[in-house]
Amino acid sequence: MNRRPLVNHTGSVLIFGATSAIATDVARRFASGGATLFLVGRSEEKLSALRDDLLVRGAARVETAVADLTEIESHERVVEAAKQALGTLDQVLVAYGVLGDQRASETSVETTLRDWQVNATSTIALLTLLANELERQRFGTLAVISSVAGDRGRQSNYVYGAAKAALSAFLSGLRARLSKAGVHVVTIKPGMVDTPMTAQMKKGPLFASPARVGQDIHQAMLRGRDVVYSPWYWRGVMLVIRLIPEPVFKRLPL
Repeated sequence: MNRRPLVNHTGSVLIFGATSAIATDVARRFASGGATLFLVGRSEEKLSALRDDLLVRGAARVETAVADLTEIESHERVVEAAKQALGTLDQVLVAYGVLGDQRASETSVETTLRDWQVNATSTIALLTLLANELERQRFGTLAVISSVAGDRGRQSNYVYGAAKAALSAFLSGLRARLSKAGVHVVTIKPGMVDTPMTAQMKKGPLFASPARVGQDIHQAMLRGRDVVYSPWYWRGVMLVIRLIPEPVFKRLPL
């Protein structure tokens, strides 16, 4: 059987949503190890700047593709371009999403479905393609950014949380399926991160930097972890939240 090592620091890396703050940090860590990268994002200008940055940091080669990943019809084209450029998909990171506006979603079906399309439907569609490629390849790591918000629906962000819960459940089944082919699936569950997506939120002690979460993701991909809370203390925080009885929970301003 032609099987490659599961962990390969200097191999090929495919990143979707590459120009986000967290994904950029992960890309830089792989670049410093001499990896070859293929970056997918919506802004050609941002992708070009990131490509130059990664080459300076030590990347062997960096290719880019512009795509709006909410448009599911673009997925096959991008995955095929990545395969042609990289040869093999050693490390794959799916890192795009939108926090959304809970209040707007409560009054608009259109807004709710648009946010669901970004955070669940389009991501699951992309993962279906990637899973089939990696299963045929019979090696590799597929890491996906979900969220602690998916662990329990809270009144302050249940539309976002429900989409992430669906994504996490999908990844759980995918992990079991692909493990038989030597492919590892990593679910990343960050808590609150100080990024442009949370710019309007008041920052508290639980907020982490993109670098902290990027480091956790990079290590999880190299070590072949299953489910990673980032930073680590969110595992305990969410355990407490999940254990609150429903009659009490529905009265809490969470």
